[in-house]
Amino acid sequence: MSPNRLPPDTYESDPGEPVALTEADVLDTLLHGDMREEGLLPYSSNHSFLVVMHGEQHALPAVYKPQRGESPLWDFEWGTLCKRETAAYVVSRALGWDLVPPTVLRGGTRGIGSVQFYVDNDADEHYFTVQEDARFAPTFRHLALFDYVINNADRKSGHCLLGSDARVWAIDHGICFHDEYKLRTVIWEFADEPIEPDALGALDQLRCCLADPNDATRRELATLLTRHELDAVRTRLDRLMQAAVYPSPSPFRRNFPWPPV
Repeated sequence: MSPNRLPPDTYESDPGEPVALTEADVLDTLLHGDMREEGLLPYSSNHSFLVVMHGEQHALPAVYKPQRGESPLWDFEWGTLCKRETAAYVVSRALGWDLVPPTVLRGGTRGIGSVQFYVDNDADEHYFTVQEDARFAPTFRHLALFDYVINNADRKSGHCLLGSDARVWAIDHGICFHDEYKLRTVIWEFADEPIEPDALGALDQLRCCLADPNDATRRELATLLTRHELDAVRTRLDRLMQAAVYPSPSPFRRNFPWPPV
C-alpha cells in the first residue's frame, strides 16, 4: 500500500495534517457534530453547502444537502433526494465496497438533509480521465454493479472523484432507487462480461439482508425508501444474480446521462 493511501476503513480529517479516522469516527462526527456553514457550492442543481462538522474529537469537512433546497423533479417525489443520497451509502456499506463517502441524514442549519464526508480530490480528474488506469478497474467494476442495484439515473463522469487518498469515490446519488428502471451511466465498458465470484457473493449477501425483515440494513433502508422502491432493489438483485453478467445498455431507451461529465 502506498504511503499516501489510506486503508478502506480510514479517512483523512485534514489534507494538510492527515489523521487516520475509522468509519465509525466519521459517522459519529457527521451525525452528532455541530454544523458550521462555509458556503454554497457552485454548479449544483440542488442547494449544496460546504460545512464543517465539529465533534468532540474532530472537525471534518462535509457536503450538506438540505431537503428544502431540492429542485422539483417530475419523476422523483420532492423532499426525497437527501434520503436517496443516504440510502446509497447504506447499500455501498452493506456490499463492503466502500464506494460512497460516509453519509447521514440529520437536521442541520437549514433543516433536515444529507451530510456527506467531503472527499479532498483533484478537480481535473474524473471517470473519463482515469478509466484506463488499471488500479481503478476493480472499483469501476463494482461501481457498474452498484449503479444497477440502486438504479442510478445520473452516473456522470464527474460523479467519480479521485481522492487525495488515491482512491475513487462515487458521489451524487440523489436520483437513484426509483421503482421504474432508469439506469443512465457512462460506465458500460463491462457490459455482458461475467460477474466475478467475489462480487456475486457480495450481491447475494445484500440480497439475503434485504429478505430478512429484522436485518439492520433492511430496517435502515426502510426509513429512507418506500416499500415499492425497496422491493425494486430486491428485484434488480435477483435479476443480476440470475444473469450473472454485467448490465448492458438497452436498445430502447437513453442509457447515458447528459451532460456526460
